[in-house]
Amino acid sequence: MGELFASYNILGAFGLTILLAVFSAIGSLLIGTVVAIMRVSPIDFLNKVGAFYVNIVRNTPLTLIIVFCNIGFIVNLGMSFTENIARNNIIWAIIGLSFYHAAFVCEALRSGVNTVPVGQAEAARSIGLTFSQSLSEVLLPQAFRGAITPLGNTLIALTKNTTVATAIGVAEISGLMKEMMEFRADLIIVIFLLVAIGFVILTLPIGLLTTRLSTKLAVKR
Repeated sequence: MGELFASYNILGAFGLTILLAVFSAIGSLLIGTVVAIMRVSPIDFLNKVGAFYVNIVRNTPLTLIIVFCNIGFIVNLGMSFTENIARNNIIWAIIGLSFYHAAFVCEALRSGVNTVPVGQAEAARSIGLTFSQSLSEVLLPQAFRGAITPLGNTLIALTKNTTVATAIGVAEISGLMKEMMEFRADLIIVIFLLVAIGFVILTLPIGLLTTRLSTKLAVKR
């Protein structure tokens, strides 16, 4: 195993996987929150736009979205953030991952909003709070607390789905694994176990932390 670490930048590849996961998690949380607000909005148009986004994105394979970001925006439209091709691919991979997982974040938050008793929203309206005020002060705080577990599951899925970024040439761990298996077929089981254990190390703390937080921050009824 030592020769694998000496010959290949395994830690660097896992570092890139972590970078993709962290920035995509932030992006998907921001986009998903906006879409969730649209989904629970009393304005019918916003509600329908949010539902359309969720249904289309959630049912589209992630690979297609990532490849479209590369071919559609970079190749056809020439939309580049930097002249460095590798860095440009990383940015577009983060954008694709963010928009894809935002649909799942949206549904997690919407399910959290649905757990808030209707009486609380009615009470907020009765004391003169606007929709935005009742959303920010009453509904969303409880929705986030009620959606910790599904949000954690989405983050775990996002971390594992970063492997799809290799489809547009992002040199994260799955791309390196393919290269290692190609040139070191004699260590194929060791390589597989190494990558599998690496992902367990990345995702297991997320599951344990979200389980603990969901219990600790559960809304008392």
